[in-house]
Amino acid sequence: MFSKQAKASKGPARIEPLPMSMAPVAPDAARKAPPKVASLISPDITIEGGITGDGELQIDGVVRGDVRVGRLTVGETGHIEGSIYAEAVEVRGRIVGAVTAKQVRLYGTSYIDGDITHEQLAMETGAFFQGRSLKFQRPAAPPQPQQAPAPQPTATPALAKPAG
Repeated sequence: MFSKQAKASKGPARIEPLPMSMAPVAPDAARKAPPKVASLISPDITIEGGITGDGELQIDGVVRGDVRVGRLTVGETGHIEGSIYAEAVEVRGRIVGAVTAKQVRLYGTSYIDGDITHEQLAMETGAFFQGRSLKFQRPAAPPQPQQAPAPQPTATPALAKPAG
């Protein structure tokens, strides 16, 4: 019923390569940079001056200056005194200054004293916000010159066939 298999030769162990995917790999895929990790300003750090960048930033410390980044998260211990410009902003801490972003989310622990200019704004119960909420719209595309509609052929009653 059960049989004992023959022992392999005592030579060096042979390592088989892993099978490759059947889909061809694009040459650009091998050169792409790894995903970017958010930069962190920890609770024991205070920055006097502005911060600029394209990436993601989480602030758990204090920043006294303007912040211009791609995506900003203000942690519960985070505090910003200055203007904020970003694609998306999530706030759990304190901001004293204007916020301009496409998407803004204020969590229940947030405190905002300043105007918020946004496309989308979400606020949880308990969030403190003192200022104006200004919704900006993307500028409409310039009107395209309209072409005159093509003349439609009209049928005379004598030539029209009944629908059927």
